Amino acid sequence: MYVNRVLLLRLANLERARMSKITVNIDEARCDLAAIFRWSAREFMHEGIANHFSYAISDDGQQFLMNPFGVHFSKMRASDLLLLDAGKFPCDHGKKVDPTAWWIHGAMHRNNPQARCIVHLHSHYATALSALADPRLPPVDQTSCRFFNRVAVDVGFDGMGLDDEAERLSKLLGNKRMVMMGNHGFMTVAESPALAFDLAYYFERGCRTYLTALSTGAPLAVLSDETAEKTACQWEDQDAHVGEHLLAIRNILDEEEPEYRY
Repeated sequence: MYVNRVLLLRLANLERARMSKITVNIDEARCDLAAIFRWSAREFMHEGIANHFSYAISDDGQQFLMNPFGVHFSKMRASDLLLLDAGKFPCDHGKKVDPTAWWIHGAMHRNNPQARCIVHLHSHYATALSALADPRLPPVDQTSCRFFNRVAVDVGFDGMGLDDEAERLSKLLGNKRMVMMGNHGFMTVAESPALAFDLAYYFERGCRTYLTALSTGAPLAVLSDETAEKTACQWEDQDAHVGEHLLAIRNILDEEEPEYRY
């Protein structure tokens, strides 16, 4: 009995030590994630109950929040989000966990602790671009310039994102902020939900502009590498202000759908 109590105490201490690594406000993290889920639905950037976002709340990326399978993006609440461990699949969790989501996000957080927030989508135009033989987004306007030389490209799709694909994607990221997943979709990674969503939002818009222009059959006016890089750097100079985009979204939701916070 004594040995068991000592063991339990040690386990509890280890758990507290691990939890002490949490450096974000979990309640606000939940609200931010719930907000970008709902706004993705409003922007028709979702697939109902598919696709997934996550946010690492510990510095080592081991513990992260993620949406449960089966909850529609438009109905996501802060309390719906699951607290998961990147090193252990949650077999006994009360809510459904999408195995592909846990594999992809778990590997990405585990291997890239700097990737605090991950947004993975199969939005219409970005996924259409991913289906082309060359799934890169060229710098054809101000928005697409934001992603010039800043997107890792994976063309090794061979099925759902389980074990092998998840590890491959996580190691492909490098110092990029995005991965274009050929024949699949894309993901953005950033230090906050605000930036991860902002990148996803503008990437979809850039893909829409490019594919619309491409559909005319007319020659494209692709910008020079020098101009594209200059513009991308100017975008990065504005990163400190992306929180205002999310704040504006939350202000609207606070008025129209305040239940997202609970």
